[in-house]
Amino acid sequence: MGKRVSYPISVKEEAVQMRLAGIPTKEIMDKLGIKNRTQVKTWMKWYREGEIHRFHQPVGKQYTYGKGPEYQNENEKLKTENLYLKQQIDLLKKYIEWERK
Repeated sequence: MGKRVSYPISVKEEAVQMRLAGIPTKEIMDKLGIKNRTQVKTWMKWYREGEIHRFHQPVGKQYTYGKGPEYQNENEKLKTENLYLKQQIDLLKKYIEWERK
């Protein structure tokens, strides 16, 4: 069995956004350094099924079905959501720049 690779959340989100834009999986893998074709498919499945919280899970860790990560308080949850939304905006900006090239 191969070595497990952990990708940052930003890479997962960028891969999903690029795939939604119609960019072929092979091109996404080359640009982002993803080694396994099924990894992009898995992230797309999570995105389509509304399981974006799974992007945050560590390698080999499965959250209990239907639950996202646990937060200590509402403020922590809002900070995480705010960070996620900022990352989406940054991702879209990067994609627009990349598309213009």
